[in-house]
Amino acid sequence: MSTSVSVSAKVAVIIGASQDRRKFGNKAVRAFSQRGYRVIPIHPHAAEVEGLPAYKKVEDVPIAVDVALVYVPPEVGMGLLEGLAAKNIPEVWFNPGAESPALVERAVSLGLRPIVACSIIGIGELPDNY
Repeated sequence: MSTSVSVSAKVAVIIGASQDRRKFGNKAVRAFSQRGYRVIPIHPHAAEVEGLPAYKKVEDVPIAVDVALVYVPPEVGMGLLEGLAAKNIPEVWFNPGAESPALVERAVSLGLRPIVACSIIGIGELPDNY
């Protein structure tokens, strides 16, 4: 019997989840779902993304979150950092275009663990496949 934790137990919030299948915020929803994550889209106006119920902000998510994937511009992301820190999310990915030196510095100062890279590639998938 294996004692490792299944990836399927991980909860991923996707900030900037999109209903447009060409956007990376949508590709991430599909890629992380394919990899067995429990995906929770975050979108200020959409009720659902890819058939999954969406929340307006991370703080509205009623369960613990293992990883946050950020797909919004740095100036928008800056306003979300305190909510991410309050939710005690252990891993925050700032995808290409969502990062800035000031954003990463502020994330670290709030106790977040920022990862600046493509989260889809980080789970072993290629964005072009979605």
